[in-house]
Amino acid sequence: MDIRHHPDDDLLLARASGQLPAGTRLVLASHLELCPLCRERARTLDALGGILLDELEPVPMADDALARTWASIDALESAPAGTVRVSAPPPLPPGARWPRALAHCSATPWRWIGPGMRWSRVSVPEAPDANVFLLRIAAGKYLPQHTHQGLELTQVLHGRFHDGRALFGPGDFDAADGEIHHQPVVQDGSECICLASLDGRLRFESAIARVLGSLVGM
Repeated sequence: MDIRHHPDDDLLLARASGQLPAGTRLVLASHLELCPLCRERARTLDALGGILLDELEPVPMADDALARTWASIDALESAPAGTVRVSAPPPLPPGARWPRALAHCSATPWRWIGPGMRWSRVSVPEAPDANVFLLRIAAGKYLPQHTHQGLELTQVLHGRFHDGRALFGPGDFDAADGEIHHQPVVQDGSECICLASLDGRLRFESAIARVLGSLVGM
């Protein structure tokens, strides 16, 4: 797998220090599963994060902190690589697989949002308000032009798209904020499936796109 787009060090350091919200953490974990380069970077920053934690004043932990930690570990260990059993998963095409990071989540069936475009809501048990979803867009189709209220993270699971800045393929990771104004276009030859999280909403130029986006939480 030729992965060309990766998270920056600031995002990996925020992960190491436990500062990321659940949705952001989930999409980032999905990238780390596929990318040896970023796993090595994350290990280095984890060590740095441990040093920073040692310098902080101790605070009491929640009474159920250990139980929740073991439950999360058990959920991951019970799902071997490539056989993740997401609750009620929408089907994926040959060559695409569920990230292990989704093992404890549930996903709705594919739902229509426009010609050649479908989506699936991903529910994160420990963070019900997390705005995480799957997008499935046919070859030649595109999302409407938009920018962002907050941070949008995207992990490509299958297929390719170009958004005017670069070409993103399987395993690639993209972080876009209010400074990014783009229109992802799926390339010919295959549909594109992405896992995404939103902090805030997308700001579509089209009035129709704004209405559809509000209906699905984009």
